[in-house]
This record gives sequence, C-alpha cells and structure tokens, in this order.
Amino acid sequence: MEFQFDFPKNVVQQALNQSGKKTFVLAVLTIVVSISFAQPAVISPDESSLVSDANNVTAVALPYVAEITGNDVNIRSGPGTNFYNCDKLYKGDRVEVVSTQFGWSRIVPPAGSFSWISMQYVSVNLDNPTIAVVTGDEVRVYAGSNDIEPMHSTSEQIKLSRGQKVKLLGEEKDDYYKIAPPSGAYLWVSSQYTKPASPVIAEAPTTTMEPTTSTADANTAVAAVISIEAEKLKEFYALQEKIKSERAKPIDQQNYAEIKRSLKEIVSNKEAGKAARYAEFVIKRIEDFELVVRVAKEVQLQNAQLQKVMQDIDKARSTRLAKTEDLGRFIVIGRFQTFETYGTGHFRIVDKSGKMICYTKPSSQASETDLSKFIGKKVGLVGTAEPHAATAGALVLFTEIVELED
Repeated sequence: MEFQFDFPKNVVQQALNQSGKKTFVLAVLTIVVSISFAQPAVISPDESSLVSDANNVTAVALPYVAEITGNDVNIRSGPGTNFYNCDKLYKGDRVEVVSTQFGWSRIVPPAGSFSWISMQYVSVNLDNPTIAVVTGDEVRVYAGSNDIEPMHSTSEQIKLSRGQKVKLLGEEKDDYYKIAPPSGAYLWVSSQYTKPASPVIAEAPTTTMEPTTSTADANTAVAAVISIEAEKLKEFYALQEKIKSERAKPIDQQNYAEIKRSLKEIVSNKEAGKAARYAEFVIKRIEDFELVVRVAKEVQLQNAQLQKVMQDIDKARSTRLAKTEDLGRFIVIGRFQTFETYGTGHFRIVDKSGKMICYTKPSSQASETDLSKFIGKKVGLVGTAEPHAATAGALVLFTEIVELED
C-alpha cells in the first residue's frame, strides 16, 4: 500500500532553531509518530485513469491518441513481456490508448491486427461471406499473431454473445476463423514507448475555465487517424492481389507500372502508417520483378535476332544449293585444262568463267587413258578429293573421266 506524507516543516524548523540535542531528538520523534499514523492516500478509479504510466508530469484523460516514440515496438496480447507478440509499431505511428496498467497501455488494435474465433461457434452469412454470426454464449475471441498458431493463441480479448456479428478476414486455420478484432477487443504496448499526441484531452483544471478540446472531438480525431490507416491498408492488400495476378502472367506480359504508382501514393500519405511501410517494402520487390522482366525481354529480343540470322543463313544456303549443278556420280564437273606448274601429269578444272575449281591428276587406274582429247572440253571426274598442300586447295585423283555436253 502506498502512503502520502506531509512533513510538518515548521516543527523541524523549530527543532533546528532550538539548542540542545534532546530538543531536536524529541522533535524528530514527533515527526516519526506523525508519519506512523498518517492516513494512506486513496486513489479512485477515475483518478487512476489520469495517472501516466510513463511518469509524465501532465496527466492525460482517457481515451487519447498516443504517438509511438521507438522502432520495432512490440504489440503484445497482454500487459507484460510474458504475453506473446502480435505485431510491431514504429516511430511516428499513432494508437488510441483506452487505459493504462503497471507501465502498459491498453490500445485499440491498430489497422492490420486480427483475432481468432472457433469455427464451431459461428455461422457464415451465405449472402455475405465476409460476415459471420456468433451461435454460442460467451464465445471467446483470442488475440491473433502471425508468429503463433491459432491453437496456441491463448490471450482472451473478449467474450461474444449469441447473435453478435464478426467480420471474417478470409482465412481458416486449425478450426479457427481469422476475424477483425471486435469492438472491446484490445491489445497492449509498453507505455515507455508512447507519448500523448495532438489532439489530447488534458485534465480539467480546478477553475471555471472550459476545456478547449472535448472528449468527443478527441475520439473523432482518433477514429479519423485509424480510419485513414485502415483504408490505406485495404488498398495495399488489394494491390498485393494485383501483383499476384501479374506474376501469374507470362513474363513478357507482366506490367507493374500502375501498381507501382498506386503504392507510391500510399507511401506519400503521412497518415498511412503501417500501410506506407508495407508499400515501401513491396516497391523494392516490384523493382526486382521489373528487372527480371527487362532481362527476359532482352533475351527474347536476342533470340529473335538469332533466329532471323539463322533463317537468313538457311535461305542463302538454299539459294546457293539451287544454283549448284547436280553432279550425280561425279566428284567435280568443269573444263579440263593442262597445268604444267607442278609438273607433267597435272591438270586443273575451271568453271565457265575460267575460275579454277580444283587441281586434278589421274590415279593409277586411269594412267593409261589418253587425256589429250579432253583438253578444253567439259568433263565429269569420278574419283576422290584430298587436300593439296602446295596450293592450299583440293586435288582430285580421278579414276574415270567422261566428256559432257556443254
């Protein structure tokens, strides 16, 4: 139990002014006795709600808007570090504080928070699948966390009565529905990371002066701040679905320009809170997707160019083959001419323009053939071809020579 004492300063002063230790000791004993029988200060519930757990000098009326002063501040399922973490808050985020307890602030769940409710105690509205009706009595609702399975989410937020409605968030897990936190379901954050934000309801002074801001005005401001963040979160989740749809398309058909523009609008909104941080992170992911799309399109362009080159090569080859004379059983066809540069017995084959096709000479099988009658004539040679090192060309060793018509 906490006591408040008012030391009788006049008694102490008198004791100090008087001479002699005995007088001073008696004065001190008088003070001790007065302290021993002092009445404890009683704090009413209404007064306790005005005491700041963060030890602020100025008391604040509840509820009020609080601004978060740190980063990665845990939102917990209860007032203590032994309760599980439900989400995070960051510097500049705002929450509505409804009460305080031992250094912890009870808050309205920020946008993006969720709860769990047992599927066996709710009935889904078939006309509106996002709404479910409670079918049991005192049905428990538990604080949700992305880090903890529903069956292990043991922090009870509220009990709902038969006939009350809950909003479904489209996920079922372990026989539980994920729902938007119902009215009266709260979460907790350490008061050391909060400070009153404007507008704030100050404790009314003991004068006839009227307060400048009413509780209704403060509640309206709280609702406005939370409503904007909730709206932007809704937009963000809708854009996430568009990203999924875009990712499902063939890579050359993906286009994130409009999605990226909408995300940047969320980031630029100072009241978007958590939605702005999420959007900023996703923009970086989209930039990675866009890089992949650009690379894929570049590869496709190069493949198309390579395909065209190959087609041009095939076309040129076909054109050349079409112009090539069918040699049949001959290894080469052309005009037969003497060529004494490499000695007697060497000949060459030229085309119609006189351009040399190859060198040639008879093999042992054709060595007895009279070749003089073929000089200057169009002939076909039967034989084999081999490299001719001296000219870096080809040498045909023919076993048979046949005169052909021009």
